[in-house]
Amino acid sequence: MKNGYSIEYVNENEYKKLERSLKKYNMLAYKKLYFEYYPALKEGNFLGQIVPTNTEGSVMYELKLPTDILFSKVHGDIKLIYYVYEDQKIVMLYKLEPEDILSEGHQSELVTYKGVMVSKQHSEKDLFKINLLNMIDK
Repeated sequence: MKNGYSIEYVNENEYKKLERSLKKYNMLAYKKLYFEYYPALKEGNFLGQIVPTNTEGSVMYELKLPTDILFSKVHGDIKLIYYVYEDQKIVMLYKLEPEDILSEGHQSELVTYKGVMVSKQHSEKDLFKINLLNMIDK
């Protein structure tokens, strides 16, 4: 592990809140993140796609986490966004997306409808999307 990368955070408090919400509402994505992707990042195996940025000395990656298809269609894909500073051997965890539903899930208990989290702020919109997708599937 001497030659491995260290993991740090852009904003540790906010990131940990999103991570706890992910653990609570999407255990599959959390397990993959914690037990497969973090160890791979520490070893220097950078997963995901490179996102073009203007920052010098770092490379931004976007890694799609596994999730339910219905969740992905209603709220969007779950993604880990991180920076790699190869000269300093640092992986800087930036955020988890979709940030709005994950942060809302951390602040208060969310209800689920047909297995998908429903936002309290946009509940009618989310319910409509879920019902529409279920009608299309039939």
